[in-house]
Amino acid sequence: MWDNVFPSFLIGLREGLEAGLIVSVLVATLVRSGQRSRLPHVWTGVAAAVGLSMSFGAVLTFTAASLSGKAQEAFGGALSLVAVVFVTAMVFWMRRSARTFSGEIKQKITAALGMGAGVLIGTAFLAVGREGLETALFLWTTAQAAGSSTGPLIGAAAGLLIAAGLCWGLYRRVLHINLTRFFTLTGAVLIVIAAGVLGYGMRDLQEGGVLPGGTAYAFDLSAHLDPGSWYVTVVQGTLNLAPQMTWLQIGSHVAYLAVVMTLFVRGVRAPVATEPTVEPSESAKAAAKTSKNPETSKNPETSVPAVAAGAQPPRRRGFPRWTVPAAVVCAPALIAGFAIAAGGGKPSADIPVVEVAAADCGKGFTAPRPGRQTFQVRNTGSRTAEVYLIDPVGNAVYGEVEGIAPGTTRALIATVGTGSYAWRCVPNGGKAVTSAAVRVSGGGPARAVLPVSEKDLAAPLAAYRNYVDQGLADLRTKTRTLRRDIDAGNLDKARRDWLPAHVRYASLGAAYGTFGDWDAKINGRTAGLAQGVRDPAFTGFHRVEYGLWHGESAVTLAPYADQLVSDVTALRKDFPHQDFDSADLPLRTHEILENTLQHELTGGADYGSGTELATTEANLNGTRELLGLLRPLIGRRDPEVTPAVDAWMRRTERLVLAQRAKDGTWTPLDRLSATDRQGIDGSLGRLLEQLAPIPSLLEIRKAA
Repeated sequence: MWDNVFPSFLIGLREGLEAGLIVSVLVATLVRSGQRSRLPHVWTGVAAAVGLSMSFGAVLTFTAASLSGKAQEAFGGALSLVAVVFVTAMVFWMRRSARTFSGEIKQKITAALGMGAGVLIGTAFLAVGREGLETALFLWTTAQAAGSSTGPLIGAAAGLLIAAGLCWGLYRRVLHINLTRFFTLTGAVLIVIAAGVLGYGMRDLQEGGVLPGGTAYAFDLSAHLDPGSWYVTVVQGTLNLAPQMTWLQIGSHVAYLAVVMTLFVRGVRAPVATEPTVEPSESAKAAAKTSKNPETSKNPETSVPAVAAGAQPPRRRGFPRWTVPAAVVCAPALIAGFAIAAGGGKPSADIPVVEVAAADCGKGFTAPRPGRQTFQVRNTGSRTAEVYLIDPVGNAVYGEVEGIAPGTTRALIATVGTGSYAWRCVPNGGKAVTSAAVRVSGGGPARAVLPVSEKDLAAPLAAYRNYVDQGLADLRTKTRTLRRDIDAGNLDKARRDWLPAHVRYASLGAAYGTFGDWDAKINGRTAGLAQGVRDPAFTGFHRVEYGLWHGESAVTLAPYADQLVSDVTALRKDFPHQDFDSADLPLRTHEILENTLQHELTGGADYGSGTELATTEANLNGTRELLGLLRPLIGRRDPEVTPAVDAWMRRTERLVLAQRAKDGTWTPLDRLSATDRQGIDGSLGRLLEQLAPIPSLLEIRKAA
């Protein structure tokens, strides 16, 4: 915990001091101008900014928690890059503006006084909100890197408290701080920390599959360094340097540090020879006059904080130039090392830390207390691993962490009840290793998921492939009938035969991910096509539909009908040789009808026939076929799912079929009453809610 305190302490101190100085200037300006009654407007803006910052942190946390393992890595990596951009901009802005931002804030608040309470509240809100959002983002990325929020929160709280004390002292004229020097030194340290955050973010993006080179390591010292040792913990906690790093991590770290630190130091060393002769600004004159006024200086409440640094004293030449960058690099590690030594370097006893590796899975695991528990899972091995908390008797999974990289720590949350518990580690390219089991008693029943393997899905996959193959044979027959109608010039019959062919294709929806480019040729829409319905790439069922219901001649439609038959024939020939991932089956139970709600029931897939509800019925049939094959696997893992799905499936189908006339025609969407349309949309939405657990229940897990 303590190794992650220093970076957050520093950001809390800097951002807190910036925000505090802004508030001090606002308050002092109002008091000095006799507008003390307007102070509640300032505090309203400040409170709103604090609330926004806390809400922003909560949104980041809960958004990440709802994502899959790889998506979490990509999300965290992207926000790490955003945090680096914000911190870098903050460092350079404060180095440039430390001497003058007091006057700038006073000018803004003076202008706001004449424009009403809303503008004054907005001025305070924007001034403080920016610092708050930067703080929340940096703290979130620091906590992600640490795998725990305890250390970063303690560090940030300490920094904010000290910043508040400093601002109070400046406001009361008890303290005099050279803000230019303060922001310069802390800015240099933050650049070093931001370089580490950048490298960590790059690694997250590699783990999330966004960037390549995830296995191209620049060095791997994990076999020679103990990831749990105090010195590795210090370096990793403060500088985000791990025993194992990729070339992209190292390259981005070094490039950022070289470029940004060079620009920063060059700006610090820039001469300011003209500064003593520059004409002071109006705000500086006012501040100087106030400080000379004995009546004003006696009353600290009516004095403006002395935040302008003024002219710099002559630079001392007593130390070599290399001492400043050396101190910047070493200071974070030394301070964090002292904190670890003082605190014993031990994590909080409230959050169990479990070490996992290929050779020793579950080190440090003891019988947990019943109830909802958070385990800090630390990968001390040399390879990325999947880690599961399981019931060793039946292999059921209580919780999992996907793709945990070497030297990193991730949180696993699980509800512990009466039963047996063990850890199973599956390193990339290695065999699964299971820890010793522990027994927990005194709790309620624990909910676990029986893992699914590719072998479990082999039989449903084979049955579904056979169903699709038969469906493609029937589809070819129906499209040939449609082509004969058009070739004969019988467009009325073609309009009648178009629908059976199209709904037959729609009933094969679980396979659309496997059909690849054929799906776009056979059932593509105009979305993304530059010329819309006239685009040469617009082919298949919907192109024929457009022509049949928009008065195009048989001669015009004949080439599209020929191409449709040709594409369906080629698909049927190609399908037995296509790869059909068994993991797609559980996903399609939800995605088929999700696409139906998005396209068919919004009218986005209608090109004139008005048969969106017929396609909806076909998609319901396709989903039912798939569920029938997966029903035994679902029932063994959660027997309550399928009865609820069946009930809402029947209700939805009843509402849809009510819109089919006795002659087989369907009511177009735009002719439905508001009640009927809302009923169908609402019922399908509830059906999707019941289907939502199935992809997770039947996810292929290496723990199986």
